[in-house]
Amino acid sequence: MGVPGTFAERAPDGLADTELFAVDAYRTSFDARVVEVDREGGRLRLDRTAFYPTGGGQPHDTGTLTGPGGALEVTGVRRESGQIWHAVVDKTDGGDLPDVGTELGGEIDWARRFQLMRTHTALHILCGVIWADHRIPVTGGNMEPLKGLLDFPFPAMSADLGAQVERRINEEIERAHEIVVDFLPRNVADADPALIRTAAHLIPAVIDPLRIIDIVGLDRQADGGTHVLSTAEVGRVRVTGTESKGKDNKRIRLEVLEA
Repeated sequence: MGVPGTFAERAPDGLADTELFAVDAYRTSFDARVVEVDREGGRLRLDRTAFYPTGGGQPHDTGTLTGPGGALEVTGVRRESGQIWHAVVDKTDGGDLPDVGTELGGEIDWARRFQLMRTHTALHILCGVIWADHRIPVTGGNMEPLKGLLDFPFPAMSADLGAQVERRINEEIERAHEIVVDFLPRNVADADPALIRTAAHLIPAVIDPLRIIDIVGLDRQADGGTHVLSTAEVGRVRVTGTESKGKDNKRIRLEVLEA
């Protein structure tokens, strides 16, 4: 597995066979079969996929799906009513979308995926540092490749907070914490306030068990996104800004750099 851990027996039934990104963030290619076609919407549903769908503040993957009719560019991936749909564009101008039952080969844009993995892990390190030093949860966030932001309910923000946080994040990166994935029953996760760190409890109650990302020794929380195997893979982080977004809402922006 691209993400280590002793989770297989606790993962939801079929997850490892259908949502490949959830168990192997480093997987870049896969074979799949078309199970549903939305011709009007220009999208496909597959029996399994390695493409990460937009969610949890992490953007979707991009890449290609190739079959008998040529290559399709994957321009968007979204989960709707529990199903993952791939918005596609015909790269060869060969005509219609493939039929149900067509076998396709998928290829992830690895450069973009790895940038998002490094960025997502950097944001979790930021989360872990703020929780460890201040016991303050995160209230929101967003990311794009190599850039991200998180909001925290700080009552006030010191002038040197950015510099302090940047130093702490890079210290934790250099410690090369292992990153593992696990699954916990929802009632167990709900009993631990450190696991569901969003102050608004944005994770729907129907998601059970919860996927847990553990930056060993620093941060352990519910998360569905893709991450690197060790904090050392993040590189280095620069805090590019801190700003007040109103009472009890302070924003920290960061950029991920090469080591």
